[in-house]
Amino acid sequence: MGDKTAIGSDHRGFSLKQRIITTLKEMGIPVEDAGVFTEEAADYPLFAKMVARMVSERHCARGILICGSGIGMSIVANKFPGVRAALCYTVDNARKSRMHNDANVLVLGQDIDQVTAQQMLKVWFETPFEGGRHQTRLDQIQAIEAENFKSSN
Repeated sequence: MGDKTAIGSDHRGFSLKQRIITTLKEMGIPVEDAGVFTEEAADYPLFAKMVARMVSERHCARGILICGSGIGMSIVANKFPGVRAALCYTVDNARKSRMHNDANVLVLGQDIDQVTAQQMLKVWFETPFEGGRHQTRLDQIQAIEAENFKSSN
């Protein structure tokens, strides 16, 4: 599995994405930028798809997505096998998404301030999955996923 973190946004998340890339590099985390590369209007599903596919196919260990609210990006990302995208608005959400759900894609709305975003990134990258009773639930999620993503071949 690649150790990079894939990151993508739509035009509304572009500014925050650029700041997050700087923060990740300062943290020593390699980044694969899937776009957008300007503030021109762009459709979020295309960029969520690229990041989610990189995580699903294990080209990147984790992903980060940013759009206006984060909702659309979450919906798209969770359509991919093995992706556990968590829309987080607080540092505690980010921590629990890792501890309880082993989230591998962090989704943010573009209105999160820089200080909170930096704290969320730090916590999200440093918090391990707890396992235990949460592993049982993760196993249940994976079983549902296996059933729903059966090959139609």
